[in-house]
Amino acid sequence: MKHERKKTIRQFTAVALAALTLLACKSNTNENMSTLNLTREWDKTFPKSEQVNHSKITFHNRYGIELAADMYVPKDASGKLPAIAVSGPFGAVKEQSSGLYAQHMAERGFLAIAFDPSFTGESGGEPRRMASPDINTEDFLAAVDFLSTCEWVDPERIGIIGICGFGGMAVNAAALDPRIKATVASTMYDMSKVNVEGYFASEDTPAQRQEKRRALAAQRTKDYASGTYERAGGVIDPLPADAPWFVKDYHAYYKTSRGYHKRSGNSNDGWNVIGCQSFLNQPLLTWAAEIEAPVLLIHGEKAHSRYFSEYAFERMTGKHVVGESAKEGNKEILIIPGASHVDLYDDVAGVIPYDKMEGFFRENLHSR
Repeated sequence: MKHERKKTIRQFTAVALAALTLLACKSNTNENMSTLNLTREWDKTFPKSEQVNHSKITFHNRYGIELAADMYVPKDASGKLPAIAVSGPFGAVKEQSSGLYAQHMAERGFLAIAFDPSFTGESGGEPRRMASPDINTEDFLAAVDFLSTCEWVDPERIGIIGICGFGGMAVNAAALDPRIKATVASTMYDMSKVNVEGYFASEDTPAQRQEKRRALAAQRTKDYASGTYERAGGVIDPLPADAPWFVKDYHAYYKTSRGYHKRSGNSNDGWNVIGCQSFLNQPLLTWAAEIEAPVLLIHGEKAHSRYFSEYAFERMTGKHVVGESAKEGNKEILIIPGASHVDLYDDVAGVIPYDKMEGFFRENLHSR
């Protein structure tokens, strides 16, 4: 009886908090928007913090796609707060890394939201498991729209965090939207670069790119004829003995109880085969040098993907660095000694530099 009473109180509190959120932050009112099926129970890959209030929210992007997000608000909050929107990794859901980052930032005094990008997780968009350099960048801008109209948020103090492939999208968003006052890209991928060149420029010839174009064109014809979109597969399972070490790193997160989630493409059957086609001719970091606001790139020393952050830093500053931290003006790259790519997905290795991120956002999301 006592247990049921506590459960009822928790449920009532969650409903009340959701109602207050709708009053404080502008929710979707367009009757043509799809109604998303949002899970109400806690189904994250990380434990719930007692220091923050959690609620589900939705907002829409300029393409009319409704996005689902988790909002984390410090329990002792008062007045208008600095806010942070978080997304990624590429192929993950908000119940994984992005939610963890958002909750940690809320514990440190920021209002934070972690959202599922278009076509993934609990967000809208059909067909499922498609990716787009334009639409996924827009998803960050839509999150800023939402935060800018939330009564709990100071619209002049909004930042973003992109993880893995959404690190590149975050940098692209920062180049496009001056409302974003500070950007963190953690263990980033440049999804355009990896699709165009392959890993470590292993497919960086016109002939190899044309081969990809032909394969994707043939797949489009096949998908259209069948009326379905073939999936590329998530992280390989079972893991071959000769798998590259970074694939083993991914497997240790996405395919085990450490990070598995039922709505995560990486944990299950992945993106559509043609899902990343647009990245072949839509480079993300073209205008990175024109970002005026501060950017912090965080990467593991041992990460196979470290060169993406080094490339982004060079695009923004003109300075070439390899395997070392550096700062040029208000752009910084921080290399975490000994860390792998996936070490920055969760708290298992204990190397995500939350103190550094807190200091970065406090410095750059200060009251003006």
